[in-house]
Amino acid sequence: MQLRPLTLALCLALAAPLMPHALAADAAPVASYQLPDASLQAIVDAPATPTTVISPQKHTIALLQRPGLPSIETVAQPELRLAGIRLNGKMRSASRFSFANSVTLTNVATGEARKVSGFPANPRIADAKFSPDERWMAVSLWQDDGIKLWLVDVKAAKARMLIKQPLNATLGQGFEWAHGSSSLLVQLVPAKQAAQPVRPTTPTAPIMNETVGGPAAQNRTYPDLLKTPYDSDLLDWALTNQIATVTLDGKVGLIGQPDRIMGVDASPDGRYLLVSRLHRPYSTLVPLDKFPESTEVWDARGKLVKTIHDRALQERMPQGNDAVQTGPRYVSWRADAPATLLWAEALDGGDPSAKVEERDGLYLLAAPFTGKPTSWMKLKARFAGVQWGRDDLALVSEYWWKTRDTRTWMAQPGKTEAAATLLFSRKSEDRYNDPGRPLMKMLPSGERVLQTSADGKSLFLTGTGASPEGDRPFLDRLSLADKQTTRLWRSEAPHYEFVMAVLDDAGERVLTQREAVDEFPNLYVREGKAEPRALTHTPHPLPQLKSVQMQQLRYKRADGVELTAKLYLPPNYDAKRDGPLPLLMWAYPNEFKSAAAASQVKDSPYRFKRISPSSPLAMLARGYAVLDDPTMPIVGEGDKEPNDTYLPQLVASAQAAVDEVVRLGVADRDHIAVGGHSYGAFMTANLLAHTRLFKAGIARSGAYNRTLTPFGFQSEERNFWQAKDVYQTMSPFNHANQIKDAILMIHGQDDSNPGTFPIQSERLYQALQGLGATARFVYLPNEDHGYRARESVLHMLWEQDRWLNRYIGVGKVSSKP
Repeated sequence: MQLRPLTLALCLALAAPLMPHALAADAAPVASYQLPDASLQAIVDAPATPTTVISPQKHTIALLQRPGLPSIETVAQPELRLAGIRLNGKMRSASRFSFANSVTLTNVATGEARKVSGFPANPRIADAKFSPDERWMAVSLWQDDGIKLWLVDVKAAKARMLIKQPLNATLGQGFEWAHGSSSLLVQLVPAKQAAQPVRPTTPTAPIMNETVGGPAAQNRTYPDLLKTPYDSDLLDWALTNQIATVTLDGKVGLIGQPDRIMGVDASPDGRYLLVSRLHRPYSTLVPLDKFPESTEVWDARGKLVKTIHDRALQERMPQGNDAVQTGPRYVSWRADAPATLLWAEALDGGDPSAKVEERDGLYLLAAPFTGKPTSWMKLKARFAGVQWGRDDLALVSEYWWKTRDTRTWMAQPGKTEAAATLLFSRKSEDRYNDPGRPLMKMLPSGERVLQTSADGKSLFLTGTGASPEGDRPFLDRLSLADKQTTRLWRSEAPHYEFVMAVLDDAGERVLTQREAVDEFPNLYVREGKAEPRALTHTPHPLPQLKSVQMQQLRYKRADGVELTAKLYLPPNYDAKRDGPLPLLMWAYPNEFKSAAAASQVKDSPYRFKRISPSSPLAMLARGYAVLDDPTMPIVGEGDKEPNDTYLPQLVASAQAAVDEVVRLGVADRDHIAVGGHSYGAFMTANLLAHTRLFKAGIARSGAYNRTLTPFGFQSEERNFWQAKDVYQTMSPFNHANQIKDAILMIHGQDDSNPGTFPIQSERLYQALQGLGATARFVYLPNEDHGYRARESVLHMLWEQDRWLNRYIGVGKVSSKP
C-alpha cells in the first residue's frame, strides 16, 4: 500500500525526535517555508543568465532576459498528468516552463543593442524563432486566455500579436516557419472544441489489466501513466489540435481536420507535410512515446498522400539499451532536397541479442511517394542521425551502446549505389579523440545543412577539445578529399572560449562565447588575429563571490584509475593561515567501459564559477570548502558489467577524494560531508552505509531500493531477476542499519523522473527512523525532480545550511544560523 503523501510540516515533525537533545529546540517542526542566511538568498535572487538565439545568417543575436524563480503559487498551478507527460490544461502546454520577460536584439556587425517594444507588461515569453531571411522573429507568449503567437519586426525592434486563436503547444512549441519566411506552420487549439472532460464522480467499472504472456519486456518504472478511461479521454482532448498556416498579416489557412497531432513538419519545398497522428488503443504500462502512431504525408491542403508507417502499441520491446521498435523510425525530410523522406528500419527485429551482420537499414523515398523506397545504407550499429549537405555529401552516424562504438560515414544521398566512406570512428566515452561536430547553416527554405567552405571542399568542426590539461575548445577545417583537419583556432588560457558560429566561408570571422574564472560569459566576434570584440557586457551576477578560488585536482584511486575534481575555496581563504575548513563533497557516478576513458580529464580550470542555487557551490557563501564533481567512475571492461563491482569502486573513489583534500590541508577527516542529487543521492546513501568517511550526507531526489526499479536503472540493462545480487547489493535501503552518520533527504513531492518516485525517500526514512538513525526527511510540495519555486529553493538552502552547520561545523565566514 502506498503511503499518503506527507506534508512538509509533518516530515519535519517526524524528524525532530531524532536530533540530539542539545539541539531539540532548534529542531522543532516549522509550519512555513524558511529563509536561509542573506548570503544564500542573494544567490537565489541573482540575475539569471539570458538565453541566446542567433539569427540564421548570423547578423543578429537575440538575448532573452529571464526573471527570477517563480513563486510557489505559480508552480502549484493545476496540471494534467497523462501518459508520462505533465500539462497545463488551461494553456495547452507543458506545465513546467521557464519564461523570458524581455528581448534585446544585438547587431553583430556594429554591436548596437535594441530592446524590443510592443509586448504587454510583464510578458511571459516562451519560445522565439527567427525567420530564415532574418526580417522577423516569431514569439509565443503565455497570456490569460492561452498561448498567443506574436511577430517581431527585427528592423524596427517592435512586436505585435499575429493571431488571437491560441496555440496548442502540448508537445512542442506549436509553431515553426513554413517554407521560406512569408508564413508560419502552426498547431492551434480548435476553435469549436468542446470543454475539458469532467472527471466522473462515480466509477463505472473496476480498473482491469491482463497479460497473456510473451517475451520479457524492458519497461522501466514510468510515472504519470494512464489509469482510467477518463484519463484516455482527457489525453485526447489535450492533444487535439488544428494544423494551419498563418501569413505575416495574420490570415489563417486551416489544413485538414482537428486531430491528435503529435508533430507536423513541412517539406523543404513547402508542397507536403509530414504528420504524426496518435490513435488508440492506449496503454496503462508505457508512456505516450510508445503509443500507436500513424506517420503520414499530406499535401498542402491536408489530403492524405501516403501512410509511411502505422506503428502498433509498443508495450513489449526486446531487452537492452540497443533495442528499438520494428518498422520505420526517425522518419524525416531530407533537408537538401525538395521533398524526399528518410527513415531507418531495424534489420535484426530490433533485438540487440540477434546474431546478424547489419543492424539498421536507411531508406529514401521521394515525391510523389508512389514508388518503392530506395535502400541507401546498411549499418552495423543503430542509426544515430544524419546531417545533410548536398547530393554528394551527407554525414551519417551510427552507435552501439553496449560497446560505446560510434562511427560517422560520408555518403552520397544523390547516388545511393556509391559506397560510403568512414570519416570518424571512436568510443563515445573517449573525450580526448572526439573530432567535434560539424557546423550547420540555414537555407532560405528554413532547412539546416552542413556549412562548407567557399569552394565546397571543406567542413568546419568545433568541439570541446578535451585534453590532459582540461577542455580547450577549437575550430577545425576538415578537407573532404583527404579527411585531414587544419586547426584554425583554439581556446587559450586564462580564458575558456568556444565557437558559436562561423561568420564567413573561410572560418576567419567567428562568433564565440568567452569566460574566465571570475569573468561572466559574454559574446565576442573574432576576426583573424585581431583582439576579439565584445558584443555583450553582462556583469558578474555575484560580485561578492568573485574571488572564490578554484583548483583542478588530479589524483589516483587505489586501483590506479586516475580521478579529477574541482576544489572550490571561499574568498580570501589561505590553507596555511586558516587551517582546514568543513568541506562538502558533491558527486554523481558514471559508468565506463574502459579505465582509460574513466581517467580522462573533463572540464576546464578556466570556466566561470556558476554558482546557482541548486549547485553545491552555493555553500561557498557560508564559508565551506566544496569539492565539486569528483569523478566516481564505475568501470566494467570487456564483458564485465560496471555494476558488478559498483560498491568497491565507489568506495575507492570516495576514499581517494577524501585522502586528497586532507593531504592538501583544506579539510580534515572529522568535518567532511557528502551529497548529491538523483543518482548522486543514491551514491550518498551508499557511501554512508558502507563507509565512515563522512560525518553527514545530503541526498536530494534519490532512489534507494533497486527492487522498485526492477527493469533497469541508469545504464543497467539487466532486470532484477537476471542480476538479483547486483540489485540487492547496490540498494542502500538493504543496508540502512549500517548508516551511522546523519543524512538529510529532500524530495520533490511530485517527482516525475522515472526511477525516483517519492516513495523511495519515504521508505528509506521510515527504515532509518525505525532503526534509530539520525535522519531528516523534507518533502517539497508541488516540486518535480528539480526544484523551481523560489520558496522551495530558499527552504532547501536553509535545510542544507543547518545540516552542515550541525554535523560538520560552521563555515569560515559565517555565523551559526
